[in-house]
Amino acid sequence: MKNKILAGIAIISVLAGCTLAGNAVNGTDKERGYININTSANAEVVPDIAEISFAIVTSDTSSMQKATEANKEASDKVYALLKSMINTSNGDYIKTSDFNAQPVYIYTKDNKKKLDRYEVSNRVTVHTKSTDKIGAMIDKSIASGATNVNSLNFSVSNYESQCNSLIEIASKKASTRASIAVKTMGTALDGIKSMDISCTENSSYRQPRVYMAKNMLAATAEGLSDSAGAAISEGVIKIYANVNASFFVK
Repeated sequence: MKNKILAGIAIISVLAGCTLAGNAVNGTDKERGYININTSANAEVVPDIAEISFAIVTSDTSSMQKATEANKEASDKVYALLKSMINTSNGDYIKTSDFNAQPVYIYTKDNKKKLDRYEVSNRVTVHTKSTDKIGAMIDKSIASGATNVNSLNFSVSNYESQCNSLIEIASKKASTRASIAVKTMGTALDGIKSMDISCTENSSYRQPRVYMAKNMLAATAEGLSDSAGAAISEGVIKIYANVNASFFVK
């Protein structure tokens, strides 16, 4: 009895990141052909929100109470200063993100544990849209008693709407490219098989761990204007949208 050849299976690789899977015949069942497209869209956005984390660290060799009192005095000054520089009606705020008080020990040459000092640390975080005042905030806070800047982060207030717009662009690109690819092969799209969507961001600024500069050491909180201070560039935040879509083919 002669064997009958039912059908061949063709897989065509399409350039520009497109893969077209052909129909496969298995008995009487037929798998629908599909094409897979991966597209992306991105935008560079100037951040309009900043979060700065200040640390106020004080110590005393004889008393935890003295170290705590010194920390409260410095912290109150930093709080009052920062409060005068932010706009709470615009969503700005200040919060204590961490507070710690502990004895600090050292080991002597004969490996004995010895009390060195009592240390108190208070970490204050500022959330502000007044990004033009960041340099002055840093200088004035150090002059008022903050000992260092732990971090400086920028973000975008309209991140969600930016993502939605980029996803729309990437989705249209995926549909257009898929239509062009299958039309060239004499067929057309026939619905969506699957779609994976993602949106991420990447910033271009560097995050300072400790801020120290000569102008801070000589500065006083009262002597600096809001526009003074170190030059801080917020850079840009790049937002990426990616769409990986599979379309059925007629």
